[in-house]
Amino acid sequence: MGLLTLGSPLSWEETKKHADHVRKHGILQFLNIYNKVKDRQKDVLKWGDEVEYMLVHVDHKEQKAQVLLSGVEVLDILQDKGEKTNPNHPTLWRPEYASYMIEGTPGQPYGGAMSDFNTVEANMKKRRREASSVLKDSETVITITSFPRLGCPGFTFPKFEPKPIEKGASKSFFFPDEAIHKHPRFCTLTRNIRHRRGEKVAINVPIFKDKNTPSPFIERFPFNDVEATRAALPDHIYMDAMGFGMGNCCLQVTFQACSISEARYLYDQLATICPIVMALSAASPFYRGYISDIDCRWGVISASVDDRTREERGLEPLKNSKYQINKSRYDSIDSYLSVCGEKYNDIDLTIDEEINKQLLDAGIDKLLAQHIAHLFIRDPLQLFEEKINLDDANESDHFENIQSTNWQTMRFKPPPPNSDIGWRVEFRPMEVQLTDFENSAYVVFVVLLTRVILSYKLDFLIPLSKVDENMKVAQKRNAVHEGLFYFRKDIFKGCNPVADGCATAQNGLDGDTEEYTLMSIDTIINGKEGVFDGLIKILNCYLENMEVDVETRCTILKYLKLIKMRASGELMTMARWMREFVAKHPEYKQDSVVTDRINYDFIVTCDEIAKGTRRCPELIGEPVSRA
Repeated sequence: MGLLTLGSPLSWEETKKHADHVRKHGILQFLNIYNKVKDRQKDVLKWGDEVEYMLVHVDHKEQKAQVLLSGVEVLDILQDKGEKTNPNHPTLWRPEYASYMIEGTPGQPYGGAMSDFNTVEANMKKRRREASSVLKDSETVITITSFPRLGCPGFTFPKFEPKPIEKGASKSFFFPDEAIHKHPRFCTLTRNIRHRRGEKVAINVPIFKDKNTPSPFIERFPFNDVEATRAALPDHIYMDAMGFGMGNCCLQVTFQACSISEARYLYDQLATICPIVMALSAASPFYRGYISDIDCRWGVISASVDDRTREERGLEPLKNSKYQINKSRYDSIDSYLSVCGEKYNDIDLTIDEEINKQLLDAGIDKLLAQHIAHLFIRDPLQLFEEKINLDDANESDHFENIQSTNWQTMRFKPPPPNSDIGWRVEFRPMEVQLTDFENSAYVVFVVLLTRVILSYKLDFLIPLSKVDENMKVAQKRNAVHEGLFYFRKDIFKGCNPVADGCATAQNGLDGDTEEYTLMSIDTIINGKEGVFDGLIKILNCYLENMEVDVETRCTILKYLKLIKMRASGELMTMARWMREFVAKHPEYKQDSVVTDRINYDFIVTCDEIAKGTRRCPELIGEPVSRA
């Protein structure tokens, strides 16, 4: 989840006093890193995936499933058995925001060999087996994006009650602090976001209106709470804690580029793909025991960490705050980084002018300077007493403090100080899938797409405002089949990157309406005659021109088939499958409620499908095992 530091966390008031210090030294740390490695070239392609897992307790006698709050203990065992025993262990385990979550990655990054695609699923299966091996018979590990009854009474095991009136990190009506990981970073983030904002976060998700859903749907809250009553919207599911967003699971991929210019080019190109892949991976239609009218978690997480004050949100005139800020710190990117993308930067960018000037004076180009100056309009959300005064030449904690709490669809990552790691980009919008086969398919699809982008010098760029519109469409119910997305018509014609960056782009957006048009996901992925060839066809063309062994080719084609069939509607997205599961359940009353029994049956079914003891051809087809 970003920077993890041990120490004595400061309160928000104490952190606020040091905010300018963190920003000042964060910029110095960035400049030191940049000046050391700006000319670094020929780093080999490396990449790796991150899968977030949810621990669940299943009581078959009571027919109840709850999130299992043993992430700390499970993590300790996995690390003791793994990397602490063998530094070359094939898996790595890390904490996540919730105490029922863990994160698993490959022990070593994958490289540029096409044959590495053969090992992705095997490594994911190993991670699942490792995690499962340290659990009891009544416990399991699953990869679902959002636990359907998160925030409902008794949703944790052991059971804890929320304490909204008492002193605590979230003061939530629904999400007890015990469900937050014990590492001081997570509770500190939760508390300081609330304090900085001046009130609890407010998440409102439109409810899915079924035959017997009350209309209007209005919730009542304990103690006639004024804040909750004011924040909750009619016909929406209301949530009030960071855990409702950061307590969801996702799937991410990080790439090391050969140089800073290649990283910037890849960052821009993949940014336009984010909403497409998010809609394709949609897997989170349920919140707080209700069926929502959205299929993806992105807006929920965005609201769950929105620390902007009322002034920054434009609800009151600026008085105590410095800027009006258009987005939460968890959102889509706000500017392209390559010269190719400069003419498509049509979003108003709020930047710290002093930091921007400092960067420009230090020799940083305009696009990278404004990117960093935009990130640094944010305050640090957590600071440890032991980490205030640092060696800027050899440490980067202050830079990462701001960088790692700007959670955007793409993240541009400078190398850590004094390391052999290169310039990287992180692809962040995907929802985690139920099986290792599905997660491998999405990872391989994105990684293969990066190879094609770099090999064919593809150009997916469109105005960034259109990418933002695509992000909104991607989260809607059944967007993968009903949504229309702005997409570039000719991806082979445009601003081609050259060795030292990108060719000079023309200013303005002349003819921009001819460059892109509205397309369905099916057209974007599978193509439509006279409109667009489709990404699958381009990937297949790339494979045909590469020397790929039969085994690797079969593996890749198996994964691409899943992506193709999800896009065409021959296979369901996870979100659609979840909706149909509940709709067909004998206990469902067409009232948009996911009861304890429905949730139990859903979790048991998910567990059986993930373990391969139950077939689910409508979701994953009939995947052929490599064995």
